[in-house]
Amino acid sequence: MSSPARSVEEFNLCIPISGSEYIWASLEVPADATGLIVFAHGSGSSRHSPRNRFVARVLARERLGSLLVDLLSPGEAVRDEQTAELRFDIPLLTRRLVIATRWARANKDLAGLPFGYFGASTGAAAALIAAAEIPEEVRAIVSRGGRPDLAGGALGKVRTPTLLIVGGNDSVVIDLNRKAMREMHCEREMVLV
Repeated sequence: MSSPARSVEEFNLCIPISGSEYIWASLEVPADATGLIVFAHGSGSSRHSPRNRFVARVLARERLGSLLVDLLSPGEAVRDEQTAELRFDIPLLTRRLVIATRWARANKDLAGLPFGYFGASTGAAAALIAAAEIPEEVRAIVSRGGRPDLAGGALGKVRTPTLLIVGGNDSVVIDLNRKAMREMHCEREMVLV
């Protein structure tokens, strides 16, 4: 049974990515947090996603903090709204997720917490690749409606336990997730909802 709602304060912050460029993030950490979940949004979504904010609230009741990260800079987000080209730039999304993870690890208030990734859509591919690149930083991955197939050759390098959640009526994404699972050598499971 879930714990009662905890008092959680939200902080909006900028994470530097290079020079004067930055990405926005929202940080919510209960005082008694036992871990931090870093959200990797995809396909034109942002830290304002109602679905991911709902998940963050549920996690807070379970004593897990959330770092909801916009993987595109403000200028890139505007460009992507017009062209939709950056939301599928998996190497770019992965670099930004790694930067956000390292930023969080360097934060003295978060440094001692175990981290997990919650990836949606193309953000799931970025989460899997980032976990393969920095396995010491990530204890678990959850993909919601994700595109793990876009992680390509990194799938075989992922050692982090992974849960793939897919809509039961989304036959295309189910097939893509099943194919990706065959490439993975870590503990993994797919759940249809």
